[in-house]
Amino acid sequence: MKKFTQDYQKNTELFDGIFHVEENFDIIKKTLKIGADELTLYYIDGFVKDAIMQKLMTHFVSLGELNSHCEQGESAAKDFMERNVTYVESDLTEDVDSAVQMVMSGAVLIVGSVFGEYGIIVDARTYPARNTGEPEGDKVMRGARDGFVETLIFNTALIRRRIRNPSLTMSYLTVGKDSRTDIVVCYMSDRADMQYVDELKKKLNNIKTDSLALGHESLAECLIKKRWYNPFPKIRYTERPDSASAQLLEGSVLILIDNSPEVMVLPTSIFDFMQETNDFYFPPLTGSYIRIVRHIVFWLALFMIPLWYYAATHENMVPGWLSFVIPRELGRLPLLAQILLAEFIIDGLRMASLNTPNMLSNSLSVVGGLILGDFAVDIGWLIPEVILYMAFVAIANFTQRSYELGYAFKFMRIILLILTAIFGGWGLVGGSVLILILIATNKTVNGKRSYLYPLIPFNWRALKSLFIRVRKSDLTE
Repeated sequence: MKKFTQDYQKNTELFDGIFHVEENFDIIKKTLKIGADELTLYYIDGFVKDAIMQKLMTHFVSLGELNSHCEQGESAAKDFMERNVTYVESDLTEDVDSAVQMVMSGAVLIVGSVFGEYGIIVDARTYPARNTGEPEGDKVMRGARDGFVETLIFNTALIRRRIRNPSLTMSYLTVGKDSRTDIVVCYMSDRADMQYVDELKKKLNNIKTDSLALGHESLAECLIKKRWYNPFPKIRYTERPDSASAQLLEGSVLILIDNSPEVMVLPTSIFDFMQETNDFYFPPLTGSYIRIVRHIVFWLALFMIPLWYYAATHENMVPGWLSFVIPRELGRLPLLAQILLAEFIIDGLRMASLNTPNMLSNSLSVVGGLILGDFAVDIGWLIPEVILYMAFVAIANFTQRSYELGYAFKFMRIILLILTAIFGGWGLVGGSVLILILIATNKTVNGKRSYLYPLIPFNWRALKSLFIRVRKSDLTE
């Protein structure tokens, strides 16, 4: 740990060199003459609350001297802070690295001619932030309309507003040699598995990386050694404070990252992705119906296309009452090629809509889909049945909000389809077994909990709650 020196001039020269105040226009060095003494303030323009700092500096200049007791060093710095730094967040420091990190994070460093080897940190920072509006990708028909933003302190306040319990713990860490990204591990100390929390903090502290430039994704890649062949999501995210608060009360652990509007929810089970906030803003009967429909539709999106392909290519295996699923014409391209082409076209339209201005995105995607589908049928590239089933699959992917899980099921659907095309019924069975193996062996940061919980280990009450929305009174009994 590098410490301040006793010499005021050497301290200012040290920080002048560290912050490159001559080269950086936005790193401000402000020197104030106070009688025979002197104060030097270091801060970043745009990161401090101007009105508060102006009042503090006006007060400092009005003083006749820094210390009326003629003291030096720690006692002088402490006395000055207690008497004159009238702000809620201030502290003494003798660690140069800590002072530099605080200034680069937006705080103000005060170095005084009588403070000796101590400086004062005033945490009067503020960050540019957008409004806490409802997340675009996680909307509800009823309920709260606020969402997490890119400013960490705003996000912690949104959770504190909902859980007014002193056992709610916000543990602060920094990760990244260059970025020094602020991270908060949030949990209920009386409900979370503390052994798991300690292991998680240990993993975070042991991360060796230069920066977390991509926020939660960079952190997830540092926490988990991903197996490239297993696309199933390792971590669940939410942008809703109400959903995050509910997870905390159930014993989950949250990881909040500065500059990211998404919060990690740990531990994670694949069944957790099938729950949505909307389920809990409706009565139990309605919520249960919505949840069951979501399960059925999403699993159909995985198996319907391979099953239809198998039926279309094995007409003798199809009973008479299902004969309507067999296409009358197969088109100019092989059926397998048509399905794969439709998969790629849907992804192309989705990417195009993401890069299209908002005022045009909806109309362009709809018109583009209609034109492409109509011409594809007319020239014989695709048959109507392929467009119908692929349209259902594309819509079904939106029944849950995780894009990562949606693409994982897309990859599994394509693998299942290709195996069915090559090996027939055995390929369909083998592909289904392969999917189960990939899900069961998915490596996450769950600790002792399985990715298939509550199926493995079996917990009937938790498993039932995945399909049936339980009343609040039943949970508190």
